[in-house]
Amino acid sequence: MRTARTAAALIAVVALAAGCSSSGGKDDAKDGDGGGGGKAAGTPRLKIAMVTHSGEGDTFWDIVQNGAKEAAKKDNVEFLYSNDKEGKGQAELVQTAIDKKVDGIVVTLAKPEAMKTVLGKAKAAGIPVVTINSGGEFSTPFGALSHIGQDESVAGEAVGDELTKRGRKKALCVIHEQGNVSLEQRCAGVKKTFDGTVENLNVDGTNAPGSQSSISAKLQAAKDIDAVVTLGAPIAAYSVKAKEDADSKAEIDTFDLNAEVVKRLKAGEVGFAVDQQPYLQGYLAIDELWLYRTNANVLGGGKPVLTGPAVVTEKDVPKLEKYTARGTR
Repeated sequence: MRTARTAAALIAVVALAAGCSSSGGKDDAKDGDGGGGGKAAGTPRLKIAMVTHSGEGDTFWDIVQNGAKEAAKKDNVEFLYSNDKEGKGQAELVQTAIDKKVDGIVVTLAKPEAMKTVLGKAKAAGIPVVTINSGGEFSTPFGALSHIGQDESVAGEAVGDELTKRGRKKALCVIHEQGNVSLEQRCAGVKKTFDGTVENLNVDGTNAPGSQSSISAKLQAAKDIDAVVTLGAPIAAYSVKAKEDADSKAEIDTFDLNAEVVKRLKAGEVGFAVDQQPYLQGYLAIDELWLYRTNANVLGGGKPVLTGPAVVTEKDVPKLEKYTARGTR
């Protein structure tokens, strides 16, 4: 809880700093528009690329992009987005951004070793890099300005604590992308603090029927599983259906938030979710590169800027529904 409070406090400070430092040329935002509606900054036009490890159909990255696009509109930035779930493909996309002589690159480090060489090339080309979401411990060694996201181990530990508090005894941790270091850290964190036992299950998150079938089969084979922890919002929806198919009584809990998860929290189909504020990750990453290019600022003094974790339950639904509906939470 101390970690969560510290993270929340840092988020508030960072958000305030970003708002103050980027006010030039921007009208006051209208309530409920996600920060848009103002004029673009009067600074020179910049081109910033974001390259992620997202697979197809993962709504988490839609929210990240929404934040990035809002900051880009405010900061007079041309925003270029690309993604590849394979490390080699992601590295090739970063190289493409370097070849385009972009003014900055935002990148995820889910498969860090695949990105090390190409990020060295970005540094050699004088292109500043900000990492987001995954692989935070590799951010500084790979030459990035800073990392924006949550500490995945700490987030996992928060889930383990919550499961213990809820009296669960055996959890299934569903990894939807094999080899993703952040997902492995989450499950390891759950194991560290959970008083019960944890078993990992690997599924292909881009294959909804296959994922649902694998989870259902596991629940049918192990009736003593009383909690399913998914590591992404879309997988939570698959798991709810898998639970029904298997006639299981396991509670479905998840990392990450979207409109579907909020709806299922409200219906009691999901017990809790861990929010890492993806909108903020996209927004702050673009804003930081703009601030660095126009004013030599670095958020967090080069230290990780935490955007989570925060445990969300059905009690939080009323204040979150309108934000998830518009794609900003």
